[in-house]
Order: sequence, then C-alpha cells, then structure tokens
Amino acid sequence: MSLFDTVRNTIVPVHKEGYAFVAAFFVASLVLGWIFKPLFWVGLILTLWCAYFFRDPERVTPQDDDLVISPADGKVSSIQMVTPPAELNLGNEPMLRISVFMNVFNCHVNRAPMRGRIVSINYRPGTFVNAELDKASEENERNGLVIETSHGQIGVVQIAGLVARRILCFSHVNEPVDAGERFGLIRFGSRLDVFLPASAAPRVSLGQTAVAGETVIAEFASSKGPVISRRS
Repeated sequence: MSLFDTVRNTIVPVHKEGYAFVAAFFVASLVLGWIFKPLFWVGLILTLWCAYFFRDPERVTPQDDDLVISPADGKVSSIQMVTPPAELNLGNEPMLRISVFMNVFNCHVNRAPMRGRIVSINYRPGTFVNAELDKASEENERNGLVIETSHGQIGVVQIAGLVARRILCFSHVNEPVDAGERFGLIRFGSRLDVFLPASAAPRVSLGQTAVAGETVIAEFASSKGPVISRRS
C-alpha cells in the first residue's frame, strides 16, 4: 500500500452537513478554554468526536440488481415480516423488514440499498423513543423513500432516535439512484428500515454488524456469476 493510500484510509472526509457542527464545537472549545484552560482540551476531544460522527468514508458497493445492500452502518436489530407504513403505499401485505440501528459512534451517512428510481418521498413527524425498539417504526419521526427496482418497489425509512433531531434527505422524486449512492443522513443516533418483497431472502443475522454501501443484507433469487463492485 502506498503512502497516499495509507493517508487516504486514515483521514476520512467529513460530510459537508457536519462542517457547521464541527466549527461550533471548536469555537465553544476556545471559549471554554478562555474561561478555564483545561476545558479547552475537553472541548477539543468533543470537536474531534463531532468530526468523527460526520465522517463520510468511501465504500465499495456490489453492483448486482439481485442484491440488497445495507443503507446504514450499525447493528442488524430486526428481521421479520411486517406490514409496511401506510405512507409508503406499498400495500397491506407483509413485507420483509430488515432494520439497522445506528448508535452515536456509527457513520450516519445513508446509502441506497438497490439501484432504481425514487417514486415517492414521505416525511412523518413523530416522537423520539429509542430507535432500537420495535415501536419506533410507527411512533418516531421518520422519512420514507420508495424505490422502483427490477424486483418491484422497495421502501427505505429513516427513523429518528432518542437524541436524533434532524433527518436529512438529499434525493428527490423521479431521480435515478444507484446501489450504494448517498441519499441522506440522520444526526446523532437513529435507525434505517428496509422493506422488501417477500421474494427476497435475508443474508444477515440479528446482531450482525452491517456496513453501509457494502454489506449484503438480502438477495433475490439469482444464478449470476461474480459480482462487480463500484467505489462511492
């Protein structure tokens, strides 16, 4: 590995949505340090944590329309058949729901699980209970995307958590999206639900750690050969 690759893999870029937060933490550190010098170092540690939280690393995504890729970094907290949220308009039949819970140390940039076209985006206000709880899917603030794929429509829902107070979505209706492409971000602890047709088979286990844009969480029946990947 070259020196350039080593530096690139060590210093991860900060997402632009985090610039203001990192700057605010640093200014607060200077003010605290002016009041009481040791507090500067406390503030500096928090500033570094803030930059770490908003990190936006490059990922290598499998490019195969039969694969479903994790939309978030974190722990797989639920795998079950449930009725999708009404606002997604995906019908009343149970779909496979795979949930990934993000704590405050996970990367919070969200990525599209499959290639397709965004047919709807629906925001719903709500409460802020622990996103790891099953009821968070119905009660918490959330933002849902429906993507038309080669295997039908799927849902991706960003769910706010206990300390999350802002869901960001960068995509728009009728836009094409690639698997692994960044589509949003949730600030400070949250969860992503993916709703898939019953023909999809899970490829992860409860408690498994998933990596956004890289981990295959489900698969549709396929007899294809090797999978091609794309950096993003």
